[in-house]
Amino acid sequence: MRIVFMGTPEFAVPSLMALCEAGYDVVGVFTQPDRPKGRGNKVVFSPVKQLAVEQGIPVFQPQRIRRDGVEDLKALQPDLCVTAAFGQILSQEILDIPRLGTINVHASLLPKHRGSAPINWAILQGDEVVGVTTMMTDKGIDTGDMLLKAEAPYVQGETAGELTVRMADLGAQLLVETLKQLEAGTLMRIPQDHENMTYDPMLTKEMGIIDWAQDAADIVNRIHGLNPWPGCSTAIPGGRLKLLRARVTDGSGTPGEILVADAKTGLVIAAGSGAVEITQLQAPGGKPMNAKDYLRGHPMTVGSVLKEEE
Repeated sequence: MRIVFMGTPEFAVPSLMALCEAGYDVVGVFTQPDRPKGRGNKVVFSPVKQLAVEQGIPVFQPQRIRRDGVEDLKALQPDLCVTAAFGQILSQEILDIPRLGTINVHASLLPKHRGSAPINWAILQGDEVVGVTTMMTDKGIDTGDMLLKAEAPYVQGETAGELTVRMADLGAQLLVETLKQLEAGTLMRIPQDHENMTYDPMLTKEMGIIDWAQDAADIVNRIHGLNPWPGCSTAIPGGRLKLLRARVTDGSGTPGEILVADAKTGLVIAAGSGAVEITQLQAPGGKPMNAKDYLRGHPMTVGSVLKEEE
């Protein structure tokens, strides 16, 4: 079975590696074009391209696969395409090329959390169970028939970055099992319940501005769900403080009011309901650090209120 893999970020790497380790014939990899990164704007390969090069797999990087990649894909004569966080929408012309269709590894328990950031939204919305679905790709956005699912409990305090690593590994295992069933002729297609679907929008930097009037649990979910990108922050005198990890705790006061701020007890801030203990943060121009360590060199005034400038 000739397979073409399409993916770009770290989430997709375990799936590609799993295909290679299982002995599948990956004849080509499509990934997003190289882009400048970091302060030096150095052009870097996507994580998927790095692995493909290491494995000796031909790499294709069309700006728009539906426009620039059709002929290259046809020339590879794939039996099956596999996608995992590719980052481009596939046209019907592309979907018609592989004779067995296209299987996608999606990091949610469909039909919940369709869209480009399912892991972040699972945390943002307080899901207690997370997971991965393999599905047949169609012209819609995550609307195709489901194949297999794997679920796991969400670990409280886990960031989106950490959960992405866990779901990537789970998705790779599920992909291999999906292909085994496909080869055995036992793979079932299950239509999605479109009436109970949820579609989540793309993440924006503005989402990372903390609104202390929200419930404490919602604020904690936001801090973890947007870590590492776009990240959460709150205004302080002289700049912004990035908030990396937190937990719900007892306390009450004006939303944004600093209730506790000392190196022994930590940093506790009042929310609209309850309070939030900040356990890890990052000062402007600084490195991530424990909130208690931060307070040793940066005292904060109990009773003062953190709020955005109007």
